[in-house]
Amino acid sequence: MPSSAAASPPTAPATELGIPPLGVRVAGLAFRNPIVLASGTAGFGVELDEVVDLSAVGGIATKAVSVVPRTGNPALRVSEFAGGRINALGLANPGLEAVKRDYLPWMPAHHPGTRLVVNVVGNSIEDFATVVAALDGERGVDAFELNVSCPNVKAGGLEFGADPRALAALVTGARAVTARPIFVKLSPTLGAGIVDTARVAIDSGATGLTVVNTMPGLVIDTRRRRPKISFGSGGISGPALLPMGLLATWRVSQALPGVPLIGLGGVSSGDDAVQYLLAGASLVGVGTAAMRDPRAPERIVRQLRAWTEREGVRDLTTLIGTLQWPT
Repeated sequence: MPSSAAASPPTAPATELGIPPLGVRVAGLAFRNPIVLASGTAGFGVELDEVVDLSAVGGIATKAVSVVPRTGNPALRVSEFAGGRINALGLANPGLEAVKRDYLPWMPAHHPGTRLVVNVVGNSIEDFATVVAALDGERGVDAFELNVSCPNVKAGGLEFGADPRALAALVTGARAVTARPIFVKLSPTLGAGIVDTARVAIDSGATGLTVVNTMPGLVIDTRRRRPKISFGSGGISGPALLPMGLLATWRVSQALPGVPLIGLGGVSSGDDAVQYLLAGASLVGVGTAAMRDPRAPERIVRQLRAWTEREGVRDLTTLIGTLQWPT
């Protein structure tokens, strides 16, 4: 199938779309605003009913979807620390068939104007294409997000994103079964090498990229002299991740101009969202902040709107990628 990385610019002005001033068009999709709830923090939408106004955000990335159900890691899975939180959920989800039958229909039925990006995980290269193919025709599914930070079980546990050949095969396989936008979610552990990995993903058929996933870390309970979560190490999210996410977004946006990016990591305010836009992101993910305060996404949208009004920015797309780097 042809790539949905459209011939039109990846991010088009809201004034051309008849959508609100905070609106953007990314990878051929119109978003009412650039704020997207990050995968793992919004479930499939229905879990947040009457808790978060999902019509106030631009979109949500679903909980991970795998071919078969995953029970995840044993409790305790999540713990707070001064810089954010550490988690090792183990990509728990009800599995492809249950997601397709019981969960995906809810969002388009209740919030049809909120974009739905399905996050996909797998134990093998083939798993990703299997999930994408099965969900490609489902009503309300706007795009896919491939989590390549998970281990390739068939290759001894090496992360897909750390193996260029596996990554290329994975993205190529997913692209072969859908014309919808595909975002590839990259890990901050790649460092400066994230640019090379990003290029492999785009060259293999990805429409855009999500930058970045959580950062591996360890938090210790000094009284028990044990890790705070049962798995031991886990993924760091929250404010501590903001500088790493911004740098990765800037690096990738400079190396791959015009490629749609979802900037993610540490966003808890409208100013944080503006920073990601300046660094080159077209959309901005909100995760831990929303778990701590379900009203945070709405507040961030209001703060973003207030910032644009104060700064005289009438078209949000004119802000994207305009960071002035020191010379």
